[in-house]
Amino acid sequence: MAIGVIVNILTVVMGGIFGAVAGNWMSRDFADSLTLVFGVCAMGMGISSINQMENMPAVILALVVGACVGMACHLGIWIQKGGALMQKPIAKLMADKSGNGLSQEESLSMLVTAIVLFCASGTGIYGCLDAGMTGDSTILLSKSILDLFTAAVFACSLGAVVCLVAVPQTVIFMILFYGAKWILPLTTPVMVADFKACGGFLLIATGLRMAKIKDFPIADMLPAMALVMPLSYLWTNWVMPFL
Repeated sequence: MAIGVIVNILTVVMGGIFGAVAGNWMSRDFADSLTLVFGVCAMGMGISSINQMENMPAVILALVVGACVGMACHLGIWIQKGGALMQKPIAKLMADKSGNGLSQEESLSMLVTAIVLFCASGTGIYGCLDAGMTGDSTILLSKSILDLFTAAVFACSLGAVVCLVAVPQTVIFMILFYGAKWILPLTTPVMVADFKACGGFLLIATGLRMAKIKDFPIADMLPAMALVMPLSYLWTNWVMPFL
């Protein structure tokens, strides 16, 4: 059962409600400081996943080639465009006023950011695939804690409309979760371990970006998640025997 997915969706809704109610209480400095804490937590989650790595060369190759593919295809830009499309029906419920003195344009831009963050982040995609293949929802449950407060921060400016981001998030995460179950029979424990490690690198990059240390192209790095298991298999069965 998709427990991690369900919990993650509910935390976005609860965070949106809390932020809408407590919008006047949470200052911008408080929100910025909280984001730094989120970044450290994401990096800690990544380090924990990397420790499970079996074939470092295969994982590194997947990350490099995956990033090249993502950047060549402008994957990050396409994801932003997808977020903008999902933003349109949600934005209609925002009325013509913006929270916290933001202009309509600033509010819509922030809403697109929230949609991409909750629906297409590296952490969410990796967490859904990991939970679907292994039944381990640790990443999603940890992400849920972060999303609870992140949704509250967004809702302080946008209001309860942030809760509606959970609708596209539900569709995307359920597809990833149940799709991963079809992949599991084709994998080995070594391939899964390397998959977790690859996701760990994405989590560290996400943490560095959240902490505003370095703006990594997380979306462009996502193809690595599709490449790492085939490369892990090839490395184990075709390269290692000759070493």
